[in-house]
Formats: sequence, structure tokens, C-alpha cells
Amino acid sequence: MAYKITEKCIKCGLCAQQCPMNSEGECIKEGDSKYEINPDICISCGTCAAVCPVGAPNEDNV
Repeated sequence: MAYKITEKCIKCGLCAQQCPMNSEGECIKEGDSKYEINPDICISCGTCAAVCPVGAPNEDNV
């Protein structure tokens, strides 16, 4: 299952910088109030969750 970013996001951008799929097609993009993950590109590697200082990314099924 793809990850999604919750409202905890503080828009620091670490998730987008570290995502291995961003170079493959913009998996994580900055939205209006938080970063957003494209579920069609996300490979559920967990990198975004590991680098997030506030724990905003969660697996979509949680």
C-alpha cells in the first residue's frame, strides 16, 4: 500500500528530498497545506516516514 501524508505535515520537504521515486516521476509534491504522495508512483519503501521529523507519512491502510 502507498504511503500518504497526514495533516501533521509541517512542509519541511525532507520527504520529497529523500524519496527515491521523486527522480522517477515526482512521487512526492508540495501541496497547498502539506506535501502529497502520488499513490501510483509510491513503492511503499518507507523512506518518507523514516526521515519525517513529525511522523506525518503513514501507510495508507493505517
